[in-house]
Amino acid sequence: MSTRLQTYFGASADIWENSSTQQHKLGTKAETADGRVFRYVKAGATALVPGKLYDAPATAANHSNIAVASAAAIGATTVTVTLGATAATANQYSEGYLVVNDATGEGYTYQIKSHPAADASASLVLTLEDPIKVALTTSSEVTLVHNQYNGVVIHATTEVSISVGAAVQAVTATYYGWLQTRGVCSLLCNATTGIGLGVAASDTTNAGGGEISDGILTDIGYQVAAGVATEYNPVFLNID
Repeated sequence: MSTRLQTYFGASADIWENSSTQQHKLGTKAETADGRVFRYVKAGATALVPGKLYDAPATAANHSNIAVASAAAIGATTVTVTLGATAATANQYSEGYLVVNDATGEGYTYQIKSHPAADASASLVLTLEDPIKVALTTSSEVTLVHNQYNGVVIHATTEVSISVGAAVQAVTATYYGWLQTRGVCSLLCNATTGIGLGVAASDTTNAGGGEISDGILTDIGYQVAAGVATEYNPVFLNID
């Protein structure tokens, strides 16, 4: 029998989903009867490998701290920004966020519903899920943030984003499936570890692995059994 997931907002799902079409909102949180927790994700350009750790896509430097191109009044559901020297593909930030990081409206975060493609250094019109609460001016500056579950990438030894979960099965590149975020999970180990020790995303050897917590990269859980380097060992994940 397939392991069923009870989603917090929606119908039950299946841990083994691997679909070319989106079945749930990205980031949907689900839990099995034994308490393991999962998040619904879209794989990036490379297939997901079971037992490996995955990160959110990196934030584009040229889409950070960018100008609002025209004022947006309270109640507006679109915001026009001026991109830096990197183009945006259609709906690259769908289900992601517009964060107002400076000047009028700073401190507010809005979820992005959709947007067209735009060239580097061009204007981009973003349609929001919720209306603007504090009017934005052309002095306002914003940062565009991907939905952290949209196009997840294998954790690299040089961290470019936050860790969002471990793959529990192979998921085809650009397909949709689930990452585990909490509970006992098989995870690639990059060094010998001991029972009960904290586990962090690795900054040393194998991509997608974990290692003993050293205070450098994010802790992701605890070692359940003594870990053997290069093997896939049981870890209690505590990401979300």
